[in-house]
Amino acid sequence: MDPPTMWRATTVQACGLWPFSAGSGSPMTGVPLGQHLDTGATVCGDPISWFTRARYISNPSLFMLGMPGLGKSTLINRMLIGLSATGVVPLVLGDLKPDYADTVRALGGQVISIGRGVGGINVLDPGAMGAAAARIGGDAGQALAAEAHGRVLNTVAALISVVRTRTMDDHEQSVLSAALHHLRERTPVGRVALLPDLLSVLQEGPDRVRAVTLDRGDDSRYRSAVDPLHRSLLGILDGPLGDTFSTETSTRIDSTAPAVCIDISRIGEADTQLTAAAMLATWSDGLGAVAASHALADAGLTPRRWYFAVLDELWRPLRAASGIVDRIDALTRLNRSLGLGDAKITHTLKDAEALGSASDRAKARGFVERAGMVICAGLPRTEMEDLGRVVDLSRREIDLVSSWSSPPGWGVSGGHEEPPGRGRFLIKVGGRPGIPIKVAITDTERRLHDTNTRWATHGQAAPAADPREGAAR
Repeated sequence: MDPPTMWRATTVQACGLWPFSAGSGSPMTGVPLGQHLDTGATVCGDPISWFTRARYISNPSLFMLGMPGLGKSTLINRMLIGLSATGVVPLVLGDLKPDYADTVRALGGQVISIGRGVGGINVLDPGAMGAAAARIGGDAGQALAAEAHGRVLNTVAALISVVRTRTMDDHEQSVLSAALHHLRERTPVGRVALLPDLLSVLQEGPDRVRAVTLDRGDDSRYRSAVDPLHRSLLGILDGPLGDTFSTETSTRIDSTAPAVCIDISRIGEADTQLTAAAMLATWSDGLGAVAASHALADAGLTPRRWYFAVLDELWRPLRAASGIVDRIDALTRLNRSLGLGDAKITHTLKDAEALGSASDRAKARGFVERAGMVICAGLPRTEMEDLGRVVDLSRREIDLVSSWSSPPGWGVSGGHEEPPGRGRFLIKVGGRPGIPIKVAITDTERRLHDTNTRWATHGQAAPAADPREGAAR
């Protein structure tokens, strides 16, 4: 068929055909998210596509806020699926519910379970970075091995901080670094050292370790210098963290997997110390795998891969330990150089106010300020007013998002009435006008991402969302 004739006119001349007095086109670059609430046009977007292709944002990161049950993780799940189709590798480093494990399995990815009696992580294992350093060799391999040593040191120090609920002293970090160097040199090729081996080094007191304690040949001075560190390591092995970090890594991250999810949902919500330790260890292991992948690509040994990291229920790890705040803060500043986009999801800005120190609260607020994209689901008006001090929100946008936080009416009878805000989101980028969208999920998405399974009764399916309205979170 011949194509139809195309005509161009102003809104005054063609007002009957195009009855909108003002407006702008919807972004069409990235993962298809949903329909524009006003125009019905398809809206596409994700932090990686808007950073690399559209150049809409200067930082490949996303921050999402909204009340529970309005579909926040459902929208991120759609981004995860869409980005995977373009070759981006989704990384869910610490799935707390889990919300994403079934999707990662459906994508042919790797799901690793961590928790007491389920699986563990050897924090002394350099993992993918160690393997990549040996493969690369030369000066570049040595530099990567040194970086792997620093990552192991920081992870062990972070675990000790979790056990102590305070940071390590500087001289203890020097002792720990010397002990790790000695342990790496004496460990046979093909074997990976464990935390009990590190305790043995402190017990033996080799010259390299004694030198940094300034013991001057006095054994009692050496013991007084290393005993606090020794006790903290024993606390990791035999204390509230159980045996999660005392044995070899149960399953290593597969660097060739199309998606990776580390499931820590077996850890109870009240077990804050183990949650914090598991989050620190998984983030270290996952980001180490990303660094190894880029090092291999720089050496021309593997193709370049981009990654999309998801950190859902941000409030839980933030409250678990201050080390989590520092690690996420570093990630949000360096993700452009890491070839890594990220999505952080929480309920309200008040989650940051519950942190223990003023510095941690300031760092957490900075996550929103530096995010390339900010997406809001339904929030109370007071929360939107607070967010408006960080993100440029108009009065109309505040009213719109606030209206989505209302529950369904009292007169509902039969069926499952949806909250008015379920599946509705406002996308904000800098000072641009917000883009209101509604998300309609497919049957496949609903099956992979049903977060109400434990509310099913007598063999019945759990209450599901209307596919026209969005999914329950």
